[in-house]
Amino acid sequence: MKKAIKIRLLPVMLICIICPPLLRAQELFQMPAGTESRVSSFENLNGLKGRGGITNKGAKGNAYESIKSGESKTLLDIPAAGTIRRIWCTLDDRSPGMLRSLRLRMYWDGSSKPAVDVPLGDFFGAGLGRPVAFQSALFTNPEGRSFNCYIPMPFRKSARIILTNESTKDLNALFFDIDFTTVVTQPKDMLYFHACWNRSTHSAPGNDFEFLPSVSGRGRFLGVNMGVNVDSVYGNTWWGEGEVKMYLDKDSLRPTINGTGSEDYIGTGYGEGTFSDLYQGCNVADGKTRQYAFYRYHIPDPIYFHSRFRAAIQQIGGGDANEVRALRASGVPLIPVSVSTDHLTRLFESPGSQQDISTLKGWMNFYRSDDYSATAYFYLDRPESNLPELAGVSERVK
Repeated sequence: MKKAIKIRLLPVMLICIICPPLLRAQELFQMPAGTESRVSSFENLNGLKGRGGITNKGAKGNAYESIKSGESKTLLDIPAAGTIRRIWCTLDDRSPGMLRSLRLRMYWDGSSKPAVDVPLGDFFGAGLGRPVAFQSALFTNPEGRSFNCYIPMPFRKSARIILTNESTKDLNALFFDIDFTTVVTQPKDMLYFHACWNRSTHSAPGNDFEFLPSVSGRGRFLGVNMGVNVDSVYGNTWWGEGEVKMYLDKDSLRPTINGTGSEDYIGTGYGEGTFSDLYQGCNVADGKTRQYAFYRYHIPDPIYFHSRFRAAIQQIGGGDANEVRALRASGVPLIPVSVSTDHLTRLFESPGSQQDISTLKGWMNFYRSDDYSATAYFYLDRPESNLPELAGVSERVK
């Protein structure tokens, strides 16, 4: 009898682990009042009632469309209250240049400024424009050829999604589905979904990379996917010693939330290889091209803010002290930070050690400068943010 009970409970237990907010909000067998299900695709834009499959007498007449260079396509434009539940797409050109050149914008409640303004590939977790197969709680790419997003995106009055081809090439085929539900009204405590993309290519050593610049309002930081092009001037030294810092509300010089290292932030340690988990993972760890792409989603560990929020990661690496000394002597831009042997020596707290590192031995951490890019996701109590618009296509693809 006990064995039978365990078997029956297992599916429920798995659902609770994977998606606990779903069960808290609504049981799978419950039907919410006043809710309608719709899907927008090229076969039925905006999911109009009884209007699917009109072309070619319903025999797959408009599964995809092209987007010429400089052209925009409106994928969704509805005047109603509702929630986007899932977005799927695939395209015939999944090169890094195209994935960075396709600009995805989402507008809520008639706002003139998009809440989401990001490169298509990076939005769906293809850091550095490199799509690989992976599965997480918020995004999936089942075989490296398609893109899925499961983040709920609610709105009170309207929703509009536009995709623009800012590359110099035509995109021959775009397939997409946007699954959404309409409702009579949204709860008063509803927050709007936002996403932004940022990049820093050649900052001075000692400057942190802000993957989410300061945003004003009340909300929740949902997570980030990040890409690093490691600068070859640093040889074979490790890039990922930088700590993630999150500044909540009135934080200024010092953050409230402070991590311990880049690979630590995504739940691994002592280096970073490829893995794919629900809330954290590394999709690209390529030593030959010196490229890394990874993600962390704060679902079981929510990050709330009440008036302001920003998040950054230090650009710090590490290597053997002899190698770091050689790099510094050859003019490579770096600033020593600490040295680990049988104990830790904090160089900024040791008089004169910044000037003379000639006798230091062990593992040396140091400020450096690599090429960082990131897509940050968050909810906000308003449909617009104070963040700037997406960087130009030349900055995104260089």
